[in-house]
Amino acid sequence: MKNLKHILFTFAAILLAGGISFAQTTVPLDKNSGTVEWEGSKIGGSHNGEIDIKAGSLKFTDGKLSDAHVKIDMTSIVNHDLEDPEYNQKLVNHLKSDDFFSVEKYPVAEFKSTSIEAQGSGKYLVKGDMTIKGQTHPVEFVTTLDKNGNKFTARSTFEIDRSKYDVRYGSKSFFDNLGDKVIYDDFEISFVINETM
Repeated sequence: MKNLKHILFTFAAILLAGGISFAQTTVPLDKNSGTVEWEGSKIGGSHNGEIDIKAGSLKFTDGKLSDAHVKIDMTSIVNHDLEDPEYNQKLVNHLKSDDFFSVEKYPVAEFKSTSIEAQGSGKYLVKGDMTIKGQTHPVEFVTTLDKNGNKFTARSTFEIDRSKYDVRYGSKSFFDNLGDKVIYDDFEISFVINETM
């Protein structure tokens, strides 16, 4: 019994002293790490496009995703569905304006995880804080992580309520009598990150 107590005491002491280490890997992110696509809908239609990752990192502990920090370059917004160059640029400029994302004043959006829970089969429940236009609110989504050797692909699709971030244009949360000119508050974000651990 004394030996068992001694073993347990020694083990606890090692833990408290940080003697047991966990393998940690940090993977830096940049614009070449993957794609971030967006889609916004309105009555009678929708628009979609892409936006760049500016910087960030994913951290892994013992091979499992444990932390995520991603900065998005709001100045890089592009549209994919409008073929006419003039209308395309008009939409992009409008999205960058103060009606929407005020890109000149807020050139970067940011996500920082607060907790990541492994759910099995390569799926993770990711919770964190999203900052857009200087406004920060909690979001959560499920990420699927596929590994092939030291390479991995992370995928996720989730919705963000723009009205929480003071993106007001065409929102029935702020304006009445918009009729068929309503632009829905929820917009969809889809990302695919391909990197090497």
